[in-house]
Amino acid sequence: MRYAIDIAPLGDLADPAAIVHLAVAAERAGWDGLSTWDSLGASMGAPAADPFVALAAVASATDRLRLILSVVALPRRRPQLVAQAAATLDRWSGGRLVLGIGAGGDPGDFTSFGESFEGGQRMAVFDRDAVLVDEYLRGVGETVAGPRPAQEPRPPIWVGGMRPGALRRAARWDGWIAIAVNDEGSEMNLSASGFGALVGRMGEELAAAGRSGAPFEIAVFGLSDPSEADAVDAFGAAGATWWLESLSPLRGSFEELLARVEAGPPQP
Repeated sequence: MRYAIDIAPLGDLADPAAIVHLAVAAERAGWDGLSTWDSLGASMGAPAADPFVALAAVASATDRLRLILSVVALPRRRPQLVAQAAATLDRWSGGRLVLGIGAGGDPGDFTSFGESFEGGQRMAVFDRDAVLVDEYLRGVGETVAGPRPAQEPRPPIWVGGMRPGALRRAARWDGWIAIAVNDEGSEMNLSASGFGALVGRMGEELAAAGRSGAPFEIAVFGLSDPSEADAVDAFGAAGATWWLESLSPLRGSFEELLARVEAGPPQP
């Protein structure tokens, strides 16, 4: 299993300088990647950083961290602009981007700006635009959206979500992002055994899609104490290939979050 820090880019963590500070500390402490959200912060009443810009800043300040965008809310972004930004970021970072995508789970990020949060509509837009983003990144067709990514044929695409439909959609792509923390990212609300049951369901979806043997990553958002590596290792035994250590303003002060990063990943 590999380990990344996951930054909720809200409040004080909306400052890209703070995100870069944590990223540099993470690379020094042996973490494998950095993840951040696509949020407008409307429901939280807090400012939020743009994830593409934040990850570009991280790319400029680090050498090896995998850059995980978890996840782009496709129904409120134009697919050609997502592909353009992702391709540019992947090229600038030397092929370090993982593009997470989802249908958007925060009503405030839609309704506060006069957009519909109706589920059927969001899912239809997601299904359509995921295909378009894939095609643009691969350079399929005559329409060009951005430079060629550094990774071939494109950066990996992971799908985030916990509902059955999200697992079914994830099986079509390169990975799945599960969530084992509450909405605030302040405490765990899913056990390793519960996660394992979902991994089993994911296996069924991969089989149904005819992709049982295909390379496939399974990431999970979680909270850990560096002294309790065995608890995290149980998620690896259940099928996780990436542990995303959740860092949000509700977990503690910036100094406390930095100390958690500097303690390193929860390796057994």
